[in-house]
Amino acid sequence: MDLQLQDRVALVVGGAGYIGSAVADRLRREGATVVVASRTATDGVTVDTTDQTSVDTAVATVFEQHGRIDVLVVTAAPAAGTLDPERRSDPDQVASAIDGKALGFLRVANAVLPLQRAAGFGRVVVVSGQNAYLTGNITTSLRNAATNVIAKNLADELAGTGVTVNVVNPGAVTDTPSAEVRPGAGGASSPQQIADLVAFLSSPLSVVSGESISVAHRVLGSATV
Repeated sequence: MDLQLQDRVALVVGGAGYIGSAVADRLRREGATVVVASRTATDGVTVDTTDQTSVDTAVATVFEQHGRIDVLVVTAAPAAGTLDPERRSDPDQVASAIDGKALGFLRVANAVLPLQRAAGFGRVVVVSGQNAYLTGNITTSLRNAATNVIAKNLADELAGTGVTVNVVNPGAVTDTPSAEVRPGAGGASSPQQIADLVAFLSSPLSVVSGESISVAHRVLGSATV
């Protein structure tokens, strides 16, 4: 299937990371012009999503160089392994985690969406996680749930403009995902499988908006809507 991404300009924030690099590669294979943004970008733009000035500068640079940003994908966030499980209910860690993921996404979206809205076309995809559906760790639950809620609000604000906003929620991410799904957990997926879904949601062929879509099986045993 031709996803009609040839010559589209895609900004992948976190595009040097484990998932982000797979997304960037997938979009390139579809013919998109991909700009990678990360804290330590060597081929792309440098951005710190916790700093609005850094975000605005990076977005302005991409727009100046390419004249548009058709697709925005945000995968940037501190890895779950960097969050201290002993501090899972610590307000300081919770606030920092939300800022690093949910508000980082919001800062980038706020910088890009006016450009897409003016163009009458845009695709925004943020990678969150199935911890949004789980209790037991306030830090990981809230940073993902907040990301999902922000994306839904943005999608609703942009309804009818030609700009879509969606969330992709992986469970465990590994190069060799197992088909087994344990009770109380989501199915595993590879970065490439995540990238395939992101690519479709980035396509003009997709009119999906306002959705939080799980990759592989959504949490086994959970009926949460």
